[in-house]
Amino acid sequence: MKILFVADGRSPTAKNWIRHFVERGDDVFLASTFQCDLDFHVKRLEIAPVAFSAVKKQSSRPGNASSRTLRLRTLVRQWLGPLTIPRSAKILRAFIQEVQPDIVHAMRVPYEGMLTACALRGMTSEARFIVSIWGNDFTLHAPSTPLMRRYTRMTMQTVNALHADCERDIRLAHEWGLSVDKPTFVAPGNGGIRSDVFYPPKESVKEPVVINPRGFRAYVRNDIFFKSIPLVLAKRNDTRFICSSMAGESQVVEWTKELKIEQAVQLNPSLSHTQMADVFRSAQIIVSPAIHDGTPNSLLEGMACGCFPVVGDLESIREWITHGQNGLLVDPNDPQSIADGILLAIEREDLRQEAAGLNAKIISARAEYKTNMKRVDEFYKIILKT
Repeated sequence: MKILFVADGRSPTAKNWIRHFVERGDDVFLASTFQCDLDFHVKRLEIAPVAFSAVKKQSSRPGNASSRTLRLRTLVRQWLGPLTIPRSAKILRAFIQEVQPDIVHAMRVPYEGMLTACALRGMTSEARFIVSIWGNDFTLHAPSTPLMRRYTRMTMQTVNALHADCERDIRLAHEWGLSVDKPTFVAPGNGGIRSDVFYPPKESVKEPVVINPRGFRAYVRNDIFFKSIPLVLAKRNDTRFICSSMAGESQVVEWTKELKIEQAVQLNPSLSHTQMADVFRSAQIIVSPAIHDGTPNSLLEGMACGCFPVVGDLESIREWITHGQNGLLVDPNDPQSIADGILLAIEREDLRQEAAGLNAKIISARAEYKTNMKRVDEFYKIILKT
């Protein structure tokens, strides 16, 4: 196949998906909304900046900024970002006309899907248009402003098929205009978990170690998570907390000093998948204090490595976690709720062991990378026939 991906080329999630088709031998092209470096070869890379992505440094990683900065950036992009779509669509339209792909796959609705929908409108192309829904595309971004609502609806009305990382978003897609006769597919956003990288430790972790792998995102309540730490330490002062992609973040340093928890918190820089897998295997518990989410890849990675989930009680998360069986669902806006979940997980070794076995089966059945990508291959073939 000749496939043109429209994606943030810096994103590990997008790269994990795209790499499969490069390694399979398809003709792969990439229109990246950000300047990026690739560790695999594509036929051609075109930069199509949108929503002020051109001002980002090439070396930056998505989501790597303070919560205050991210909230402001999100608001600016939601209100003003859609105004940049028509101009960027001209770049993408020319690229599509040159490549003449069989499939154009936009990996996210804002703004890659919106950009693709705008580019394809009014042009003659045999390409089938697929869009991937990631996490909070519908719950956070779509209803945020009049233009975001307009472009989300236009995207759903234009696509030929939809990929989502949770069943909830298939339902929401229909509410946003996706025809019920369009093919849909549910699988983790990055294709799934590579079992040769993410696997359980040889021996159970004995020390109470908690990892928050979410970094800074506008929809993750890290402020609440850090307020939960003293509540945990008051009852289990031997607990250690590892926070991913937060090293050197001034706001976090300020929180740890104010809460007097510096000695219990380890702030890690951004790590590779292999390094993150080792960190997961050193922890007992994974915490995800998100208020908007689909299926977080980091949650699945932690589950694959034997971590016990303590996660925000969201509809999408309940597709993976049954409270009290293979994890605990908590209120991400309440420090005491998070602390209670962590403390229960620490005290209940039997619950953690039972959950580890259940989660290993869940990952194998629903989230294994090679199996899922074979399903994606079949999905693409179905779309080409429609």
